[in-house]
Amino acid sequence: MPSTATPYGLIPVNHPSGTIRPTNYTITSGYATGILQNQPVKIVPSSTGEGTIAAAAVGDRFIGTFQGVQYVDANGVLTFANKWTASTTGTYIVAAVTLDPTIFYQIQSDDTLAVTDIGKQYDFNTASGSTTTGLSSVSLDVASVASNASMRIIGLAPGVNNAWGDAYVDVVVQISEHQNVADIASY
Repeated sequence: MPSTATPYGLIPVNHPSGTIRPTNYTITSGYATGILQNQPVKIVPSSTGEGTIAAAAVGDRFIGTFQGVQYVDANGVLTFANKWTASTTGTYIVAAVTLDPTIFYQIQSDDTLAVTDIGKQYDFNTASGSTTTGLSSVSLDVASVASNASMRIIGLAPGVNNAWGDAYVDVVVQISEHQNVADIASY
């Protein structure tokens, strides 16, 4: 049973077709915020960097999660990474992002959940993680339950040591406030 918090972001785990295919977007050269693998991202609206991706803040509508980036750095070297380091400059920036609104994700909660929470919606907590490993540590914020929030719980994630009522539950969610889909209230 998860009795220790070990959040890992939103890991894409399932798609109805059986294959999760990231979509390529770009990040504005010099974008000043770091983005980690499995961190929620959004398409930037009609402000600076329109059409590029950026880190989603708590409560933002988002399109999916960041899965990595490749770019040509200032020295002309093609670089591949699972994170975007804040203020990186480069050219030919290609970021892999999950986009399809039917993708299921696995995420760890920051408090206990029950089977009766299936269908309820929650936000993620503040974006954080490890710049060493490049992995996000976003978790599901249990206190943020609302009729319309970022993610809808679909069910319990499979695992021998994972059960409803544990201190930190691994659950399967779907984006309920997707930038490309109208909101659907919790059920």
